[in-house]
Amino acid sequence: MKKKIYCLLVMLLVCVTLTAQKREQYEFYKNLPKYAEELIADLDYPMAWGKSKIKNFTKWKKAARAKVFECMLTPPPPADSYEMKVVAEEQRDGYRARKIEIRLSRYYTVPALVLIPDGKGPFPAVNLLHDHGAHLYIGKEKMIRPFAVEEEVVKDADAWADNLYEGQYVGDFLARHGFVVFSADAPMWGERGRAEGVDRSKYDMIAGNMMMYGVDLSAYMTYDDISGTEFLATMPEVDARRIGCMGCSMGAYRAWMLSALSDRIKAGASVCWMVTTDVQMTWKYGRSENGGFANCLPGLRRWMDYPHIASMACPKPMLFINGSKDKLFPVPGAEKAFGIMHEVWRSQGADDRLTTEIWDIPHSCGRQVQAKVLSFFQENL
Repeated sequence: MKKKIYCLLVMLLVCVTLTAQKREQYEFYKNLPKYAEELIADLDYPMAWGKSKIKNFTKWKKAARAKVFECMLTPPPPADSYEMKVVAEEQRDGYRARKIEIRLSRYYTVPALVLIPDGKGPFPAVNLLHDHGAHLYIGKEKMIRPFAVEEEVVKDADAWADNLYEGQYVGDFLARHGFVVFSADAPMWGERGRAEGVDRSKYDMIAGNMMMYGVDLSAYMTYDDISGTEFLATMPEVDARRIGCMGCSMGAYRAWMLSALSDRIKAGASVCWMVTTDVQMTWKYGRSENGGFANCLPGLRRWMDYPHIASMACPKPMLFINGSKDKLFPVPGAEKAFGIMHEVWRSQGADDRLTTEIWDIPHSCGRQVQAKVLSFFQENL
């Protein structure tokens, strides 16, 4: 017993010593380099619409997309076909729920949940893209009420819905109003996580290891979102001409990325994820977290900022909502990004199709926001 106590004390002393080790000179402060402002000043975004040498908007979109895909590195090899397996099915109030597995790549199958309204289709559809939240235990279950799983998963999903979505699953809400809804786990979330269990700190390590293979974990998420949308378009219950996408937080990032990179998407809604790099990657707003591997594409910021990429969705109808109390995305960054996007939509005579709003909310997607999203999709899909 004394030996065990001694070993624990030694380990504690080592940990304290390591965390206290500092040098008088240093190059990094908190999560950023000391020269962060100089790095920001050197970003001139030469591929942004209006700065690019390409003046034809259609040709610019093609070139800008190509640059984004270049920075996304090697895509996962596609599957020969979207093999789909129904794992479980249940009837809900006005719609059916299916738990499925689909082969989106030669490398892997992807677990997903699908909701199909009762009645005669085909129906409009929405690809729902789940959030990050530093909570990787569940993914698709954040958007659609889970079933045919352990009780622990259901309790966790209910608690998450209560916290971020005001007790209402976005997917079930949209399905009750006549939309086919699809939601899949992103890499590292839900049933695509680690065999050893959830450990948020391992995400960055695995993302770094993926780069050693010449691929990017964040890009795989976007590639899968594109492929998942293509699968959605093959479903007989879906009108492939009326597919939209929506998400909150990281799901919002995924939504505008998908809207920018996929012609399948006809309208997109993003809640609480839009900013400019000069506001995101600075100490000025007291943020403890800045960028991250979940939205890191190598070298892309040397070509375009976030709103420039989102602008590739123009002239599609797009809805952006940010929160005035959102500590992750300061209002000045959101407003600046919205201004950049409106310039693009105006340049194409489509500014009436871009809706950008700052709500008096924190980082969340409550029932009133969901009602706004529903109205947006009813009007545009």
